[in-house]
Amino acid sequence: MSQRPEQEKELAILKSAVENTNEGFVTIDADHRVLFFNKAAERIFGYRREEVIGRDLDRIMAPSCSRNHRLAVRRYVETRIPSRIGHDTEITATRKNGEPFPANISFSVSEVKGKLYFTGIIKDLTETRSLEAQVSRAERLAALGQLVSEITHEIKNPLMVIGGFAEQLIRRASDEEIREKLLIISKEVGRLEQLLKELREFYTPGRPAKESVDLADLAREVTLLLGDACTRQGVQVTVSADEPLRVRGDRHKLKQVLLNVIKNAIEAMPEGGALAVYGLRSGDRVRVSVADTGTGIAPEDLSRVFFPFFTTKREGTGLGLTISKGIVEDHEGGSLELRPREGGGTVCEIELAADPLSLETPKSEQESKQQGARDGAC
Repeated sequence: MSQRPEQEKELAILKSAVENTNEGFVTIDADHRVLFFNKAAERIFGYRREEVIGRDLDRIMAPSCSRNHRLAVRRYVETRIPSRIGHDTEITATRKNGEPFPANISFSVSEVKGKLYFTGIIKDLTETRSLEAQVSRAERLAALGQLVSEITHEIKNPLMVIGGFAEQLIRRASDEEIREKLLIISKEVGRLEQLLKELREFYTPGRPAKESVDLADLAREVTLLLGDACTRQGVQVTVSADEPLRVRGDRHKLKQVLLNVIKNAIEAMPEGGALAVYGLRSGDRVRVSVADTGTGIAPEDLSRVFFPFFTTKREGTGLGLTISKGIVEDHEGGSLELRPREGGGTVCEIELAADPLSLETPKSEQESKQQGARDGAC
């Protein structure tokens, strides 16, 4: 009698440990009915345990997996010869919402009072596979970066020579037809040089510097640089921010992103229009949005705009947005997304983690530094 409380204590400890582990535990009987479904299993599969307990395991399994599993259980009950028991198996499982995900499952069996119980320990591999894909992509990019660096070095020098000679001949050419052809050569050399530059940036981006950068000031600086282009195309630009939008990052690279995004927006309005650049801080996040009233992006192109070399422009390398997205995502908490603007046009949203030091600034000091909304037109 003295051992019973101790056994109950051990069982309670064991149940608590299994209940709160990160792996999903699912136990069924020989009839394929679910007897145990822990918290991790709820999180992994998206079912509440009351939706599963007492039901057939088919409820949470894809049909093909269910058939194989049912056959394995029946075979073990009849022969006591394990097929998957004691081994790890990788499968594609399905959540309640229909989303497939990679999972690792190991099986065990226990016999209590002549009855068999089968337990599957499930580990969601979604994050693991994502990290592996990132590492693999980084390795491929590193290898391509080395190759691109060598190729661009070999191509750059002859291009510079061709471009230099073309410029010299343009100045001396008296025949208009020859001059036009030389101008085309010079223009194409410049385009190829720009392509090589962007290829190097894409495949060998380098680590961003870490300094305090005010994105609102940076946006105003970029719109001033593009003032002539705005004037030529009749684009009215408004820049507004409620407060300094400080992030920790690489000022030069973030300026490159804003320059590319705002330039794209201006080019999308060849007949003129309105461009709004507005920023806000919400908690520990900073967001800058660039909204134009231009031609917009076709729905079928929206999912491809960040693919390398994809472009809808007559002239362009198709690497600008790809490089910009990579730069932003190399910063802490960074994301760059495009979406259609209500009423026509496009909105580009850049989001970054706020500079931790700016979050610690007392409110009174923030108010004294607050610049308010600044409106300007190119």
